[in-house]
Amino acid sequence: MAIAGLGGVGGSHLVTLARLGIGHFHIADFDRFALVNFNRQMGASTRTLEMPKAEVMAAQARDINPEAEIRVFEDGVTEDNLDAFLDGVDLFVDGLDFFVLDIRAKVFARCRELGIPAITAAPIGMGTALLTFLPGEMAFEEYFRLEDASDDDRRQVRFLTGLAPSGLQRGYLADPSRVNFDAQQGPSTAMACMLCSGVLGVEALKVLLGRGGVRAAPVYQHFDAYLGKWIVGKLRWGNRGPVQTIKRALTYRALKKMAREARSPDEALPDDAPVIRKILDLARWAPSGDNEQPWKFEMLGDHRVRIHVSYEPGANIYEYDNGRPIRIAAGMLVETIAIAATHFGWRTNWAFVDGSDGWVIDVAFSPDPAVAADPLAPAITTRSVDRRPYRRAHLTEDEKSALSETLPSELEIRWLESRKERWAITRLNMRAAGIRLTNRDAFKSHQKVIKFGEPYARRGMPVEALGLDAFGRVMLSWMGKKWWRTALINRLLGGTLIARLQLDLVQGLNCGAHFAVRWRDGRTAPSAEDLVNAGRAWQRFWLTAERRGLVSQPGFAPLIFAYYGGAGDEAPPGAGGGASQRLNWRAHAVLGEPGAVAFLGRIGRPRSPAGARSLRLPLNALMKD
Repeated sequence: MAIAGLGGVGGSHLVTLARLGIGHFHIADFDRFALVNFNRQMGASTRTLEMPKAEVMAAQARDINPEAEIRVFEDGVTEDNLDAFLDGVDLFVDGLDFFVLDIRAKVFARCRELGIPAITAAPIGMGTALLTFLPGEMAFEEYFRLEDASDDDRRQVRFLTGLAPSGLQRGYLADPSRVNFDAQQGPSTAMACMLCSGVLGVEALKVLLGRGGVRAAPVYQHFDAYLGKWIVGKLRWGNRGPVQTIKRALTYRALKKMAREARSPDEALPDDAPVIRKILDLARWAPSGDNEQPWKFEMLGDHRVRIHVSYEPGANIYEYDNGRPIRIAAGMLVETIAIAATHFGWRTNWAFVDGSDGWVIDVAFSPDPAVAADPLAPAITTRSVDRRPYRRAHLTEDEKSALSETLPSELEIRWLESRKERWAITRLNMRAAGIRLTNRDAFKSHQKVIKFGEPYARRGMPVEALGLDAFGRVMLSWMGKKWWRTALINRLLGGTLIARLQLDLVQGLNCGAHFAVRWRDGRTAPSAEDLVNAGRAWQRFWLTAERRGLVSQPGFAPLIFAYYGGAGDEAPPGAGGGASQRLNWRAHAVLGEPGAVAFLGRIGRPRSPAGARSLRLPLNALMKD
């Protein structure tokens, strides 16, 4: 048996097949193990750093079977040694890097000429795609059509869409900025590599023994463990088919966009970057209103950072009560920094300081070997707002208890989960939506933060993440360009009803529960420190939900316009009128005193993996000169 490539999947293939009882191998790899291989490669460890992959994996196979006959091709597979590599081989196993296409095509072509079966099992997302090429069946080149591509980018797209025509993995890609085919970079997981070897081992068994039936190309198989889906399909014309042609065009367009938006080399921190910068690089994923990220970091040494929070009174209708939401967001950032610091064994302390450009918070760090990594740290980058309908199943008592325990003693939580309670809070949200959708100042904010054509916006919110259907997104795009268009639609076609139905009614009724977190003593004029501490609690609440597989959506709009409804002449023009006053009365009936509510939202289990989401600006863009 011949295995080309002993990295991500090839090393696992060798170990799996050796344990299966196969005792004759030709293995080829010219590379050495490095730190970047640790997340997925069988042979990568601190002991094998900088050691040749082929040498390490041959030793592992001989440890399993000391009688194994293994011929090592330490220069990898080349045109010069290809015939020697395939000499006497019964089966070829493809473990080459995804982006290595030239020699891959030549190996498969030579296997075809020699009548050698060939299998490729590719790690795709958190699953595996399997293709088997048998003598007398469709050939590798006939299936993928790589030679027809005009450049390397299009060849890569042809290879990807041929491996996984169903594209199951697209829906749960959390950070597209990590995908850059131009730089030959893509995500990988150890789970996918292990799945590849398990699936390939079974396929190799069937091919070698001639038992069980083999589905040869143009049949493809794709199993995704994350989604729990297995697809078996057939590309009768390979990549030449009309549907595949469309898929290739769309995939090429999407990947080129990802390449443009990918992390630049100076954005990825080097391994020897100061710890404080590594902490901030993780903490920048803290949430903020409309993903505005209204802060800058100023380095004050190796153990101190100053956070400058920008706030202009009256500039944003949503920053009510002297900027209450932005102070809460600052608290979420402070807590995220504290959690991120524990990942590196550091403690933090924070304090307000006098500043001339908004609010200023100093955070001091101190290394402490006794600090244990906070279990919430892994959820920092995966946590996101989910504005879609959730499952209606109520939260368990254990889940509610774990979320309640994240709150300090001065805060208490009220769960609104009965049908009557959910309907009451949903009506409250719909009332608030009716006000903000007809307010010109709110329209200006929406123009600024809603991003079209950016499903993974670094600042603001992608329109695809709002919860609107395709028609609603098209209408919003047209309306969002001019206020008179919005005003026109508000008067016609049911006014704001369509948007409220899609954004508030459906979501409000389809969730596990709504929640309102308030100060126990009913304070309605919390101090700046109170708000920061509330934000810190909210971030721990949200990250705890994320760790338990729950999703959430904040709900500030009822609090904002209820506040304006009770502010009288002090409310912004158009925000404190009769509609806001009626909302204020209704909010008292549903929530009690709305001014005593620190934060509000809904929570539940997702119906499907999230697609579009907001990302964050790179750390360099958030550093203060």
